[in-house]
Amino acid sequence: MKYGIFSDVHGNLPALAAVVNFLNKEQIDKLIFLGDLIGYGGSPTECIKIVKTLKPFLIAGNHEWGALSKFGLGNFNAFARDALLWSRNQLDRDDFAYLETFSLSYEESNFVCVHGSLYKPQEFCYIHSSFDSETSFSLLDRQICFIGHTHRAGGFSFSNNKIEVLRTEAIRLDKDKQYIINIGSVGQPRDRDNRSSFCVYDSKRAIVKFIRLEYNIKEAADNIIAKGLPSILANRLFEGW
Repeated sequence: MKYGIFSDVHGNLPALAAVVNFLNKEQIDKLIFLGDLIGYGGSPTECIKIVKTLKPFLIAGNHEWGALSKFGLGNFNAFARDALLWSRNQLDRDDFAYLETFSLSYEESNFVCVHGSLYKPQEFCYIHSSFDSETSFSLLDRQICFIGHTHRAGGFSFSNNKIEVLRTEAIRLDKDKQYIINIGSVGQPRDRDNRSSFCVYDSKRAIVKFIRLEYNIKEAADNIIAKGLPSILANRLFEGW
């Protein structure tokens, strides 16, 4: 099976369009979305419409749950909160009903997907470091856990009570290791690379490839400004932070 796994679109329509164009040309058997379709960017409803047509398995991020009042606004910084409130006001009844269909996790025989962490996925904890990954590794009963949330592509491997940091373009999976793989962000990368980030997982070949795509950042940034959202949300797209 070949899986297209993407996350953290955050209302960035040009970035999502570039990723969809790529995936449509690949022989992808299943799409999985790891959450945060809305928030930050200026096109939440347009992004919802596109993802609906893709029919991926849907995982809820903190921004979906924030829009649905399942996750308190106090958990967001001021800029994220302002953008989330604005995004929520753009949604109609069908949009809210769609967000309600998102689950907290998705499992297959050798992998599991969550937005942030296996530890209390409804609390959307961050995994930034090896130390952060320890609890999720202790809960991982499959080979791989795919995550998003930090907007930073990379991962960790675990074997013989040792955790190693992985920062490569492709991860060739060792059957004797477990992995936590952060697929990065489509719409707001924060690893100092402003290109959209997502993954293609080929289970037959046991390889996970990180894909980075350029998109029209200026169009996305101009849209944020035009919608009256905080300018920092536009500026950061150029820097990838």
